[in-house]
Amino acid sequence: MKKKEIISWLKCMIIAIILALFVSNVLIVNCKIPSGSMENTVMTGDRLIALRTSYWFDDPKRGDIVVFKFPDNPKKLYIKRVIGLPGDKVNIVDGKVYINNSKKPLEEDYIKEEMTGSFGPYSIPKDSYFMLGDNRNESIDARFWIHTYVKRDAILGKAKLEYFPKIHLLDD
Repeated sequence: MKKKEIISWLKCMIIAIILALFVSNVLIVNCKIPSGSMENTVMTGDRLIALRTSYWFDDPKRGDIVVFKFPDNPKKLYIKRVIGLPGDKVNIVDGKVYINNSKKPLEEDYIKEEMTGSFGPYSIPKDSYFMLGDNRNESIDARFWIHTYVKRDAILGKAKLEYFPKIHLLDD
């Protein structure tokens, strides 16, 4: 009798482990925010879930907050906002972001404070993206990386839910 009960418990634990591995490796990315580069959207120490399924049938869009493998060290995961799409030309002049030679800067109501400096122009390669943090003056983002662009296959998912210290959906 004890043997059957132990085997039953072991089966339940194995199924739970397989299910957890499936969810965390196929459906979601669980993240803890290590720095203030995305303030005030997400804060240092916040915990989020990014959906891997978000880009199964769609491509990242400008403004999406994404989790990706850092181009300079793919073992590290980063979280930033998509600014430049494949084929775009991004130019930052006096802290304002201009896309494809537009006369009007990108509207960015999510940034913490007005950015300082001028950077670029950046010509985004096919199948790549240009990422910036929301806390631009404190963010080590694509402007400073050795490998400036994030390849499409390095993007793991779209950040959708903050679950600590409070629970709320991240804006689309």
